[in-house]
Order: sequence, then C-alpha cells, then structure tokens
Amino acid sequence: MTVEPKVKSIDNYTFSFSGEVTVPQAPPEFKSGFIGIIGRPNVGKSTLMNQLVGQKIAITSPVAQTTRNRLRGILTTPEAQLIFVDTPGIHKPHHQLGEVLVRNAKIAIESVDVVLFVVDGSTSCGTGDRYIADLLTKSETPIILGVNKSDQQPSYSQIIDDSYSELAKSFEWQTVKFSAKTGTGLPELQNLLIEDLERGPFYYPPDLVTDQPERFIMGELIREQILLLTREEVPHSVAIAIEKVEETPAITRVLATINVERDSQKGILIGKGGAMLKAIGSAAREQIQKLIAGKVYLELFVKVQPKWRQSRVSLAELGYRVEE
Repeated sequence: MTVEPKVKSIDNYTFSFSGEVTVPQAPPEFKSGFIGIIGRPNVGKSTLMNQLVGQKIAITSPVAQTTRNRLRGILTTPEAQLIFVDTPGIHKPHHQLGEVLVRNAKIAIESVDVVLFVVDGSTSCGTGDRYIADLLTKSETPIILGVNKSDQQPSYSQIIDDSYSELAKSFEWQTVKFSAKTGTGLPELQNLLIEDLERGPFYYPPDLVTDQPERFIMGELIREQILLLTREEVPHSVAIAIEKVEETPAITRVLATINVERDSQKGILIGKGGAMLKAIGSAAREQIQKLIAGKVYLELFVKVQPKWRQSRVSLAELGYRVEE
C-alpha cells in the first residue's frame, strides 16, 4: 500500500513525515545530488540551509557549535533536487562529543556530490579556514567556496575578499559571495550548485523538506530556546531526550528531559522559582505548535548526567553516533 506523505505547513515551517511514499520519476534532463555544507563553527551554515530550503529545519543561535547532527534539508526545483547536508562546525574537539561531531563532518566530505565550504566574509581568512581547506585538498569532491555574511562586511571589505580569493585561487575553487541572512546572492549560489550536479533521480518526494523525524525536530526546538535564553551560561552541556509524545484530537502532550552535566547548570536552567524553565518551555511550546499545527502541552524535566559528553554509552543513548 502506498500512502501520500503527510505535509504540515504553518508560517515558516513545512515538514513531511510518513512511512512509504511515492517518489515520481525524474524527467530526462533532471539533476540531483547531495551537497555538504562545511565550515568553521558559527559561519552561518544552518541559516544558509534554512534560506536555501525556504523553511526553518535547522536551529540557529549566536552560540557556536549549534548543529550536532548531520541534518538534511531538501530543495526541489523544476530542474533539480538538492539535498543539503548541514554539518557541525569543524574545530579542535575538547571532549568525546566534539570528536564525534568533527568526525561526522569529515565523513560528510567524502559522502556528498558537492562540497560547499562556507566562510565568514565579515573577517579575513584565518587559520581555521586554512585547516579545513587542507582537509578538502584530500577529497576529489567538487568544491565551491561560499563567502557568507556579505551584509556584515566592514569598510575594508576588499582586503577580506582578497584573502578568500587567494585561498580559492590556490586550489582552483569556484567562489560565490552571498548573505544567508538577507538572501542576497543565493540565486547565484543555487545555480552554481546545480551546474556541479549530475543527472539523477528524485531521492525524495518533491514536497519533502527534511528527512528527520518529528521527535528529533521537537528536541531541537527545545534546545534552540535553551541556547537563545541561557547563551554562554549553559553552552553545550545540554542534550534533549523526548521521552513521550501522546496525541489526541484536542492536544498533543510532549514529555522531554533536558540532560546537563552539573548541578549548577540544572540550577541555571530551572531559574529562580522555576522562571527560566517556564520561559524555555513557553517559547519551545510555541515553536512545536507551529510544527504540528495544533495545541501542545509541553512538560520539561532537568536531569544531571555527569560527563555525558565524555561517555560513548551516554552519547549513543542520546543519539550521537559516528555516522557511516
């Protein structure tokens, strides 16, 4: 039995979740492929993917290392289907979680059809960018250098542009300048990416914008509010576990556990008289209601799990594994 995908579209959110779906046959000249979005932490990779797909599927925050899982965003045009693979920022890892994230980002380089290497165009090319460039030289995958944040460039922008032009020239990479925040330059980027893709089939139904399950997106929306409301106080010692989702015609009840590493972090998340946890829950509930297009009752608990980022067992239980 074949069923049509269930599509939910409210405001800036569109999600399709189903079991077996019908994927149409692509026309003769149709192109498709996987595009890995690679770069240092906080260069705007998730914001870029959200803009390209046209929907919010990846959480964003001013805090570096927001992305943890390799999240796929899907853009289907009349000419092509582009599957964007948003990866964690490549950096020097300081714990087991960091090692898993960076390893997964490196694996993504070899498992996609095109690499989009995103850099921060508001500052000059640095050692972190050159480190990633050296990693990419070992790959035979086509590479495009994407200079993001053109809207934030200072008056000496020519010096910055020249530093990336020299980097691209030394490796014979194509370069495109854009702003993921404003959308300037993204049509040119999209055309360049399609040019580098080969003819291929529909990998996903045309109306699908992500392949992640609904529970995963719920957890990410909760984590996003924690990052936005606590900022550096509780940086990345947080992992969300969706314990239960109960759906009724009137309301969806969601039970989630926020895992932290220290009692002090638990205190920050709860706040005086439970004020912070209430603020997190209220903001996250609004976002989840947009996701499921219905009323939500969200119950949050905070649990201390010491050194979970250092434990392979804990990482696996919370969904962080080295991807194949």
